Amino acid sequence: MPDGCCKRVRGWLATVRAWPIWELPRGLVAFIAAVILIYSAGVVVAMPGLVTVSGHDVLLLGALLLCIAATVELTKRAGENAGLIRDVYAVWELPLAILLPPVFAMLVPVFRLSLVQLRIRQTPLYRRVFSAAMVGLSYGAASLTFHALTGTGLDAGSSPFPHPSIWMLAVAVAAVTQWVSNTAMLLPAVKGADPAVRIRELLLASENVHNDVAELCVAVLVTLGIAVSPLTIVFALPFVTLLQRSVRHAQLLAASRIDSKTGLLNAGTWEREAASEVARAVRTRTPLALVLIDVDHFKLVNDVHGHLAGDTALRAIARTFKIFLRDYDLAGRFGGEEFALLLPQTSAADARQIAERMRGHIEAMPIGVSADPGAEPVQVTVSIGVAALGVTWENTTGSQLTDLLAGADSALYQAKNAGRNQVWMVTDTATVAGSVRPGQLARLAPPPVEDNYPLSTWPVRSLG
Repeated sequence: MPDGCCKRVRGWLATVRAWPIWELPRGLVAFIAAVILIYSAGVVVAMPGLVTVSGHDVLLLGALLLCIAATVELTKRAGENAGLIRDVYAVWELPLAILLPPVFAMLVPVFRLSLVQLRIRQTPLYRRVFSAAMVGLSYGAASLTFHALTGTGLDAGSSPFPHPSIWMLAVAVAAVTQWVSNTAMLLPAVKGADPAVRIRELLLASENVHNDVAELCVAVLVTLGIAVSPLTIVFALPFVTLLQRSVRHAQLLAASRIDSKTGLLNAGTWEREAASEVARAVRTRTPLALVLIDVDHFKLVNDVHGHLAGDTALRAIARTFKIFLRDYDLAGRFGGEEFALLLPQTSAADARQIAERMRGHIEAMPIGVSADPGAEPVQVTVSIGVAALGVTWENTTGSQLTDLLAGADSALYQAKNAGRNQVWMVTDTATVAGSVRPGQLARLAPPPVEDNYPLSTWPVRSLG
């Protein structure tokens, strides 16, 4: 083979090896490839439906594609959020699945996501291809469901009359089928990319459920209207624009609460919500713990590996919190490399165990910060300070958030001063094994000689 061809082949192979998809777990890569292959096969099987397309179908397709393009352009000003994307395109794409042959519903997501990639935001290509395949398959399933329920052929939709209620219910079932199919393919991808993600927060948050239900209801109504008269598209466009703004408003509200680098609550939101939780704990006299976590020698990570590597390390640590915490615990980024956790309904003994487990997990966790597969991962440690409200409530000097923060910060300082990679705690009453005076610092470890040692004298760091 000529040298020029060899160089081109090597260059092509190097380009392929540099694709971001290879950074994903192998099982996830296989799943993405399987979805794309099944989608491709489905499009081939549905292609014969193009033979029966009428002039009316072409005009309807063109009108809906224009609406999709207009919606993309309206999204351009606000931008597209990273991660799981919520949009209103189902309002235009569901009518395609119901009123036209399935092949159109399967191909239109390719058109829409290509526009988004070109006009709004560039993301790794495999994500767009996977999204198009996933959405296309879900609309194919919706089309098959509708035609099976109504007993019509796949060449075109049927008139809603003489049974408009039954027809509309069939459209609603098809819409739900599309949502369920799409979600069933989406969840393995999301969970495979980030095992710590909480599916309940992702799908069942009240705002997300409200937006999904509103979008599906509008899509069903628009589909019915277009079946009666294509002129419905003109009157539906302003409502879709309003729905899109509502969805975007909800996304902006959510984004205003979140730290963009870690996905945790930002400092302001964490403090507001933590203050409410502390007040509730004081009122109901229930235990509560506050944990401050600081990354050891974080400046060295930035200096040696770069700030992008530092951001990657912060995100990895934030994912660790999701492994150990419950849905109602509050995790926030409190500073540059400092995190704050509030643990309602948690005793001092439980808080110290959770803190130690997180410390050990982070210490043993390799963090990949380079695209080079052969690069050595970075390993970091954290120092942790814990403050806890007691359960006897004989004194309440530590009952307010400010006092808890001061106590946890003092414990964190002691952990740093004692050599880092340690957990220290302070309690306001004797709630941990041993006698701990209010406000007394305690280092986590089993007593070396006697079981009745005061906790503040325990010299061994590891719980074992």
